[in-house]
Amino acid sequence: MDNTYFAGLYLTDGKYEMQIDARPSDAVAIALRTNSPIYINRDVLETKHTDELEEWLKNLKPEDFGNIM
Repeated sequence: MDNTYFAGLYLTDGKYEMQIDARPSDAVAIALRTNSPIYINRDVLETKHTDELEEWLKNLKPEDFGNIM
């Protein structure tokens, strides 16, 4: 599936851990709003769009995603 990206939210309460599928834009928005780390698969970073992705990520602000929470 070229040009199709997937994301997951990894949630824990210290005892239990779960993963929830999410759209990449929603996962990034939630991570930014909760000051959580963002992990990106190395294969994604090595694509020809790396520079564009890096620039996009550098310029993201939580308010870019509206009020999702």
